[in-house]
Amino acid sequence: MALNNVIGIDHAVIMVQELDKAAENYRRLGFAVSPRGTHSAHMGTGNYTIMFDPDYMELLGVLVATEHNAPARAFLDKRGEGIERIAFTAVDSAAGAEEIRARGLTPIGPTDFERPVRLPDGTVSAAKFRTFMWPTAEAPGGVRIFACQHKTRETVWIPELMKHANAAKRIKQTLIATPDPAPEAAHLGRLIDREPKTEADGAVTVPSGGDRADFVYLTLDQLARRYPGVPLAGLSERGGAGLVLVSADLAATEKALGSVAVRSGPAICVPPAKANGTLLAFIAS
Repeated sequence: MALNNVIGIDHAVIMVQELDKAAENYRRLGFAVSPRGTHSAHMGTGNYTIMFDPDYMELLGVLVATEHNAPARAFLDKRGEGIERIAFTAVDSAAGAEEIRARGLTPIGPTDFERPVRLPDGTVSAAKFRTFMWPTAEAPGGVRIFACQHKTRETVWIPELMKHANAAKRIKQTLIATPDPAPEAAHLGRLIDREPKTEADGAVTVPSGGDRADFVYLTLDQLARRYPGVPLAGLSERGGAGLVLVSADLAATEKALGSVAVRSGPAICVPPAKANGTLLAFIAS
């Protein structure tokens, strides 16, 4: 039975070492990047968002060490930059936490927090959230999962921030590297009540729900065969590897990416070394 209070992928969290430098890097890649946000004190983190419809990317950095961000700091120490966790959209985080508790899992949270937001008209408002996490150990492919309830969608999905020079529109797939895709995909399938599907090349896809992006578990060799000619240096054997993004105009994508663009079959890619540890593959809509 599907979870009633959790729907598909909401956003991908890319942990970065130097938050402001990462934001500038993504601006150079043609993304409209939000003003910097600082989360509530117990979170100890700051972020920049890259907004699509219906999902987004988050560049997240640790500003002050706290108990809450200990797993994120451990990730940076062990892995370096890259996709550290994936958020689902929560209809109701408190109810969602109780749903997974009823399945024998102890949720982390729900946790309420917020960050100030400067709106295009110059006024300052707040983006408010309530999240819960699956247990830290329940991280298929080494990627943690959580659910995010947006209390103030109007201060997150700001139209002016959803227009990107590189024509990015939404996330199509989240790519997760693992030496053994099938059991990792099955693990996620059990956590979110979705059925994995094995692809022709041996990769395993798990739908996240609704019209949202899919998870794809695959080996680094399978990833290299999917994107020939793209340097994959820096990716871990197990962990978040990349995002497939839908582009409204691949010519605009290639122009915006400039010298970092790598054509690979029908995709235009940014190697992980040029995107803070994350392969970016743009495909036609």
